[in-house]
Amino acid sequence: MWTKALDRFLTHLFKRGRLRVTYPDGQTHAYGPGGDAPEAAVTLHDPTLPRRIVISPDMAIGEGYMDGTVTFERDDVYGFLSLAIMNIADQGQPWFRRPLEGLRWLKRRLDQFNPATRSRANVAHHYDLSGELYDLFLDEDRNYSCAYFARPDMSLEEAQAAKKAHIARKLLIEPGMRVLDIGCGWGGMGLALARDFGAEVTGVTLSREQHAMANARADKAGLAGKARFELMDYRDVQGQFDRIVSVGMFEHVGVPHYDAYFATVKRLLRHDGIALIHFIGRAGPPGATSPWITKYIFPGGYCPAMSEAMAAVERHRLVTTDVEVWRLHYAETLREWRRRFEANIERARTLYDERFYRMWRYYLIASELTFRLNNQVVFQFQMSPQQDAVPLTRDYLYRDGSGSGADTDTAPERRIA
Repeated sequence: MWTKALDRFLTHLFKRGRLRVTYPDGQTHAYGPGGDAPEAAVTLHDPTLPRRIVISPDMAIGEGYMDGTVTFERDDVYGFLSLAIMNIADQGQPWFRRPLEGLRWLKRRLDQFNPATRSRANVAHHYDLSGELYDLFLDEDRNYSCAYFARPDMSLEEAQAAKKAHIARKLLIEPGMRVLDIGCGWGGMGLALARDFGAEVTGVTLSREQHAMANARADKAGLAGKARFELMDYRDVQGQFDRIVSVGMFEHVGVPHYDAYFATVKRLLRHDGIALIHFIGRAGPPGATSPWITKYIFPGGYCPAMSEAMAAVERHRLVTTDVEVWRLHYAETLREWRRRFEANIERARTLYDERFYRMWRYYLIASELTFRLNNQVVFQFQMSPQQDAVPLTRDYLYRDGSGSGADTDTAPERRIA
């Protein structure tokens, strides 16, 4: 029964390229027309896999790869996921899987219910892993968010520096301004604003590892008086700030808390202040997070459609002064992370084990290909309580000699997005 159901599912799905599947009983079937599109081959070693794949393909294939019960020819995870994601984006779900997808949609608000205590546990699950793990693939400044490839030939380090400079220009930072960094990570953004622009930075995070490292970095750089990092939920922050920046944190807020998030931004921002919210989103309508990602990588996480996030901005009467969409920048960032991680395979296995290595590799590959093939993007929302808080054109972001650090390398016609 389940083998036939999986056969029907794969027949519906693969209309481009060709997938060869070897079932647990040893039979091999091919799906798709072949031709110029990619080809891949997968072997299912566990007799429960046909049922599990039909019920939840993301979970079954991800767990199967981690456990070794799903293997790919030449260990070509990238080739298999390229073919699968390409066809999923084109075909969608067959009729007999739609009720299961509907249940996933209904469950998403529960998955994303993130009060402070649950948020701390979710953050610890991902960000309190060994610091050595992140050293295997991030740049030296530990920027764990989308880089900005203003030139296609940029290194990861250059592109991460370009990202921070681009955000700083959008914030129109001046010396002495009070800046709040919501979800400050290991301190890279906050330290750059303090060091290069003279800002007085307060960063908040729920990760103990990030909190300790960010403050240690500030001490080492002689910036402890200009940048301090607190172990605190963003909802508990008090005071008034000239600028608010948040890079890669909004994805952890959850739809049920969007109003609380933007109410907090509004409460903390001066009447002429500027906020810049940088986050992963989806170019299509609202959806639900992959159950494999929810269980193993980002519990409580969700990448929203623009409509979901913008509705909450509007409800709290924040003026949207700019929206920028970065399309392939994160695909390029993830490609560099994946290459570095795979180059450090033995160190990764030593830190944890083979199963963890496979999990992390699968996560990096699947994430890259979702940006590359399935309309996942990065949004930058610039907002203020005051309509004229920023210039009326984007010229200030790219003009030479503006005093903001802009240069011709960030001219819009040279961007890859």
